[in-house]
Amino acid sequence: MRHRDFHQLREREHHPRVSIGLFFIVLGVALLIATNDLFNLGSINRYFSWETAMIFIGVLLILNLKFTGGILLIAGGLWFLKDNFLFISPEIAKNFYWPAVIALIGLSFIASSLIRRKN
Repeated sequence: MRHRDFHQLREREHHPRVSIGLFFIVLGVALLIATNDLFNLGSINRYFSWETAMIFIGVLLILNLKFTGGILLIAGGLWFLKDNFLFISPEIAKNFYWPAVIALIGLSFIASSLIRRKN
């Protein structure tokens, strides 16, 4: 039984070269956003902080089919960056942010079970 579970988990994982390729794609997109100041944060140093590192790792986890951990890291990074975004009011962040994150975690469990069932 245990061997079968490990085999199913191993089938879900990407080949290491795919993971490295996804890493470079996400890093390239992050550099394009930072160098062109698409989020109006200012200097490049404002784009590369521990908050954005959390978001970056969360995106990589989602691309590697680790949905729950990825959503939690992205949600945490966005939570700490919320003061930098003008379009998120404190009321919206207080009333809707964490319930939406919890709903996304529920969707991630459903998506991961559907992917597991598909394989």
